[in-house]
Parts: sequence; C-alpha cells; structure tokens
Amino acid sequence: MSIRVMLVDDQVLLRTGFRMVLAAQPDMEVVAEAGDGLEALEVLRATKVDVVLMDVRMPRLDGVEATRRICEPEEHPKVIILTTFDLDEYAFSGLKAGASGFMLKDVPPGELLAAIRSVHSGDAVVAPSTTRRLLDRFAPMLPTTTQEPQNKEVERLTEREREVMLLVAQGLSNGEIAARLVLSEATVKTHVGRILTKLGLRDRVQVVVLAYETGLVRAGGGAG
Repeated sequence: MSIRVMLVDDQVLLRTGFRMVLAAQPDMEVVAEAGDGLEALEVLRATKVDVVLMDVRMPRLDGVEATRRICEPEEHPKVIILTTFDLDEYAFSGLKAGASGFMLKDVPPGELLAAIRSVHSGDAVVAPSTTRRLLDRFAPMLPTTTQEPQNKEVERLTEREREVMLLVAQGLSNGEIAARLVLSEATVKTHVGRILTKLGLRDRVQVVVLAYETGLVRAGGGAG
C-alpha cells in the first residue's frame, strides 16, 4: 500500500517539485496539497493522509500551529517540518508541537524519500546531533511547570533504561549507544522502545525534550 503524502506550502513551484519526486516512487503518492495551514486542516478532514510535509512560514495559519492541531488527536498523520535554515526556531517549535522531525527545503531527493519512509514506519527523522544542537540553543524556551510529574515518570525506568535515555538525550545514535554500553544495536532499540512506552512518548525526539525539561540533561549535552 502506498504512503499517502500531503504537501503544505504556499509556494506552488516548490510543491510541484516535491510532487514530481514523490510521483516517481512506487510506494508513495501525493493525495493532497494545501497553500497554508488552514487549508491543510480543512483538506485533512476529508482526506486520509499518512505523512504531511509542512512548511512553516505561511499566510493565515503557520506550519507550527497547523502541526499542533494536526497532532492533537490520538490518531493523526506524521508531520515533517520543512525549514529554510538549520537550527531554526520554527524547527524547534515544530518538534514541540508534535512533528516527527524536520528537514531543510533543499534536502537531496533521496534523503527526503528516506525521511518519509522512516516517519511512516514510526521513526523520527532528526539526526540526534542536530536535535542536541537545537535543544542546546533553545533550552531556555523549555517549560518547567511540569517538571515534577515527569521526573516521577522517569523514576519508573530501570537503571539500564535510564542510561540509554541519557545517551539518547546527548545525541548518540543506537549504534553509538551500543558501542558505549557494550550492547547489541537490537538490545538498544528494545530499550528505547521500552522507554517510549513507559514514558508515553512518541519518538526519540520527545525523549530528548523530556530529558532537558526534567533537568536530566543540561544545555551543552551533559548529564544533569
């Protein structure tokens, strides 16, 4: 079954370029397009979509707020934020709003296609190192009002799961964590899955955000 993709961008030419790339893939189809966030929400009410490629700077309703509204229901399309600049505050806000990741608009086609497939399968598509740099830059924006309950949730983790969580939050990939802890990558992936389940998180991007919010990791990447 094809991955149903929606393109949301106020630049028609950009949507056309993305549509041409996706149309050439046997496992993808563009099922909807929108020129701003409001139109995207309207279209989604009547169209089944798996992955949304979402611009951020648009008239009427920007991509961050549109992403927040799209991700409110329990069952919702995965969203990939498209930005012009790396380490953009919009990218950070998009992740907080529920996006599964972000990519630059000039991303090579192969990387974009891999990102769509990755998000559709349930993974995040922000490189761990980029996530860490984003959070180092925007850590002062993180809320602290829910710190105590979240710390209680973290206490449910085993010692090994806590170790893995800290390394995820410091920007290490599963392979790097496996090497650091002398484990197999499969075992690390299992630990990450258990961490997500216990903490009620969607993906490893949210693991990083939670680690910063609770003070487990400080801006700069060190353990708290």
